[in-house]
Amino acid sequence: MVTNAYKAVMDPSVNPLRNLPRMVSFHYMLLLSYMWSAIFALWVGYTWLMGPSLIAHSILLVGLFFTAEIFALANRRPKPAAVRVANDNQ
Repeated sequence: MVTNAYKAVMDPSVNPLRNLPRMVSFHYMLLLSYMWSAIFALWVGYTWLMGPSLIAHSILLVGLFFTAEIFALANRRPKPAAVRVANDNQ
């Protein structure tokens, strides 16, 4: 149940932003992370935590986005001939 809820929000292939271009979807996710960081900081009364929280969310989302892009790029590229031959011989 928690995994499904997490995917419904954070997985770009499942959440409502899935129909947008990837960069637009990334920007909206970054904007939403800023909003929720501010809401949480204001809710608990620690506005001084908002800056570090925004930075941490930015670093996390940028890392996740670029990792996902590298993995997607690797899946689209054809395998080198040497790797195909080695795999065929096994």
